[in-house]
Amino acid sequence: MAHTATLIYGDGIGAEVVQSAVDIIEAARVNMSWDVQLLGEKAIQEKNTPLPSETLESIRKNKVALKGPTTTPIASGHVSANVSLRKNLDLYACIRPVKSIPGLEGKFNHVDLVVVRENTEGLYVGQEFEVSSGCVVSLRVITQKACLRIAHKAFSFAQSTGRSKVSAIHKANILKKADGLWLACMRQVAQEYPKIQYEEVIIDALCMKLVMNPQSFQVLVLENMFGDIVSDLCAGLVGGLGLVPGANLGDTCAVFEAVHGSAPDIALKNQANPTAMIQSALMMLRYLKEEEAAHKIEKALFSCLQEKTLRTKDLGGSLGTREFCQQLIARL
Repeated sequence: MAHTATLIYGDGIGAEVVQSAVDIIEAARVNMSWDVQLLGEKAIQEKNTPLPSETLESIRKNKVALKGPTTTPIASGHVSANVSLRKNLDLYACIRPVKSIPGLEGKFNHVDLVVVRENTEGLYVGQEFEVSSGCVVSLRVITQKACLRIAHKAFSFAQSTGRSKVSAIHKANILKKADGLWLACMRQVAQEYPKIQYEEVIIDALCMKLVMNPQSFQVLVLENMFGDIVSDLCAGLVGGLGLVPGANLGDTCAVFEAVHGSAPDIALKNQANPTAMIQSALMMLRYLKEEEAAHKIEKALFSCLQEKTLRTKDLGGSLGTREFCQQLIARL
């Protein structure tokens, strides 16, 4: 089948890792056409906005996008282009699989869990007010609608991928109303999936259990801020952010992206590990029903990562971004 997807290189190392994924998809002979659009700092430079209307229109038209990392200033500057993108396209579910890669030693072996993060609410709505000098209030918004639909996404994902347990993460012992609503919605949806084990875990207890026995979890469903933090923690269990993919899903559009940052300190130095971006592209291919191509690329990727001399420097090897990509393509 022929596919058209929006392509966003992003900032920093985005150009290098995204191009690696594009080259590999082409080498796998997937019939893809790319509609290149801007997002983040480059968009500000050329369009005077971090999220141009043309980018939104492209994704709405194509329904699918492959996106590189973007830079978000800390404590000042423009609002996060990522957050704005998710809000505008109602990409309410962030899916982040965290799985041990064969032959690649991480902190743990045999980890295979998925973080399902609600993408549109919580503290990430960015409603902050300085009520007086030296005093700022940030609003944490939780609604029944958002809780129910992310619960359905978590349980349906578990069911469709053959997983048998969903863990709802909360802080309802302290945030009794907001997280009380969250749990009420989780329990309601859990009743619709009687074959899937359901449990509730307090967020701080979860963090302890993840670094002691991550193999005990299968699908974690979390509100926005908790999900952002825990997904990075989970990436550390299997080797770091350079290995872990991600997808932001709505009812009409899907954006696939690596979960790491733009790493401007190594941009254009041929040092970035493209694995997370390649794995995100694999999620996109499977979403597009290109399972055969995804399987071939994944097999080639894991073949490279099993050989220490064929890894990028962050994984103890000596290859640059381009050389790693070339080795993977050779194995196709």
